[in-house]
Amino acid sequence: MQSVVVAIPSSFPGGLEAHLGAHFGHCDLYTVVKITDGQVQEVATLPNVPHEQGGCMAPVNHLARHGVQVLIAGGMGMRPLMGFNQVGIDVLYGGETQTVGEALDALINGRLPRFTTEFTCGGGGGGMMHMGRF
Repeated sequence: MQSVVVAIPSSFPGGLEAHLGAHFGHCDLYTVVKITDGQVQEVATLPNVPHEQGGCMAPVNHLARHGVQVLIAGGMGMRPLMGFNQVGIDVLYGGETQTVGEALDALINGRLPRFTTEFTCGGGGGGMMHMGRF
């Protein structure tokens, strides 16, 4: 049985119908989902933390402390992307998805590319490496 804990930056109130937060560190909150063998098992929300205490790494460390293994994001800078890599959280690019549910469906079906430097704020377009299915 393979399980993974996924966080998705979300607009208030969170949940599967919530819209994705455009930038992971400035979202209202995170929808946190446990997926086991390709099926959604649990859905919860986790408040975001302010950047003031710990800068861009505050949200990274916050998610790591709560057991997040995968983050689906539409935008972030290079520094937090490096931080996620350091704490062992895989970051995927949510790009075209609009809601948490759409992002999870894309994740489960292997349609989200790994978030690379091409997607960071100020970066350009480029090739995409696709992750396997969850």
